[in-house]
Parts: sequence; structure tokens; C-alpha cells
Amino acid sequence: MTRAGAPPGAAALSEKAPAKVNLALHVLGRRADGYHSLSSLVAFAGAADLLAFAPDPELSLTVAGPTARAAGPAEDNLILRAARNLAACRPGVKLGSFSLTKRLPVAAGIGGGSSDAAAALRLLARANDIPPDHPALVEAARLTGADVPVCLRPQMRMMEGAGEVVGPPLGLPPLFAVLVNPRVPVETPSIFRELGLERGGEFTIQGEPARPVIPPGGSGTRADLVAALASLRNDLERPAIAVAPVIAEVLAALRGTADCALARMSGSGATCFGLYPDCHAAARAAHALRAKQPDWWISATLLR
Repeated sequence: MTRAGAPPGAAALSEKAPAKVNLALHVLGRRADGYHSLSSLVAFAGAADLLAFAPDPELSLTVAGPTARAAGPAEDNLILRAARNLAACRPGVKLGSFSLTKRLPVAAGIGGGSSDAAAALRLLARANDIPPDHPALVEAARLTGADVPVCLRPQMRMMEGAGEVVGPPLGLPPLFAVLVNPRVPVETPSIFRELGLERGGEFTIQGEPARPVIPPGGSGTRADLVAALASLRNDLERPAIAVAPVIAEVLAALRGTADCALARMSGSGATCFGLYPDCHAAARAAHALRAKQPDWWISATLLR
């Protein structure tokens, strides 16, 4: 892998690829095709990877940054898959050279690879004058991965099904948060296996069928939103802790910080988030956590 930066030649474009955070995630069941049916309220963080692009006769990718090694071989990256899918959906699209600065933890439940792929599609759309809602762009996102469609236009919204059903932006207030990952990768398939649902099976809570996430209304305050989130859950938290017990330690550490209103795991883990009343409280919590756990990845950020 080589140092990330602007590819040579034409002027480079760049896009942030923000972390995707599942504020709530309800499992509804497992479909006949094997995919799990989910209902999730998603937000996006200020913490992000950075992707640069310049037109070039050959499609290529270089990867560098603090978590580049964990991201695996560049040729297996979802960025290249997304670019090829768009080329198949819209013949004649001009491709080029991508350069990724990888900052987010990998296999962490915050959609880093999916967000990178979505950023690649946004860059290709800009370079080829493709509208952001063009059907070819949406289809390329769907073909690339379950979390890519919701990352295509990163704003707080609902995602449902296996990730292919994406709702409109919700206009909810931003949230002050601390993201924490213990640098233990968690593979999503292992979490769903631990969940133990058979094909066609319905997920139940205390014998009752699970209900979809009902997103809060858009006219409430930040405190209203946090209170509404407290009544929701992440159904993957229990199986994830069974696979990676350190997640319970992360949640306990977040809950032990001053002014933490809510702590929850994101996605299939191991990243967890804590919510705070303002940026100062979030910064203090991040500082306190770093002092106790210097080897964890910790980021005070804004979710929106």
C-alpha cells in the first residue's frame, strides 16, 4: 500500500466517508433468502475516512492511514466493487484513481467499508455529472453491499429490510457522542449466527414479536430524542457480547463517565457510543476514557 493523497494527473476530488452509527437496531426476523430483516435508526459521525479521486484510464486504489493494514488488500476493497458496479449500471462512466486515508476501525459495526464505497460513488457521480439520486447510482450502491445505500447520502434516517430500504432524512437534532472501539474486530456473520434464527423465523422479545423502530418526530429537542432512544435497543448487543465480551466492558466504561445519558452498541459491534448533553461533556468523557484505556480507539464527535 502506498501513501494516500491526491492521485497524479487531473485535479483530485475528495469526499469524507463518515462512520455510520446505529442509534437503534431491531431485528424483526430472518427472511427465506437467509438475510435478516432489520429496522434501524442511523446517524453519521464527524469521525470519517477520507477518499480522493482523479480521472485516469485505469481503475486503481491506494490505501494508507492509521487503520490501513487492518483494511486488508486494496484489490478486495468495496471501493473498487462500487466503481465496477456503477460502470455496469451506467455504461460509459469514466473511472479513475482512488486514494483512501483509512482512519476508522475495521470490522467495527460503524460501516466503514460501506461508507468508503458510498463515498466512491459520490465522487464518480461528481466526476461524471450524475445526479445524486440517479437510479444507476442507487442500484450500484445496492449491488455493492447491504449498508451502502444508507451511506450514499449520509444523514440521520431509517434503514430497513436487509438495508436496501432507505427512508428520507428525518431532520432530527444532532447528538453529542463519544465513539469507542476496543480494537477487537467483530465479523458480522458470527453475530447473526449467534442470534440463532432459522430462515423464515420471527424474532421475539419476551415471547412477543419484535416491533420496528419508530423514529422520533422531527420537532423535538435533543433531550426528547435521547429519551426516545432510551426506549429502543440494539438486538445484536447480546449476541455480540457473547462473541466479544470486551463489548460489555466498553459499555460499562461509557456508562461510568460523567453526564452519559445513554450508552449502546452500534451495528454488530464492537464499537459503542455514549450520548452527552453538549460537546464539552463529550470531550471530557473522551479524555477520561483515553486516560484509562489508551489502547482503545476513542472519538468525541457529532452524530447527525
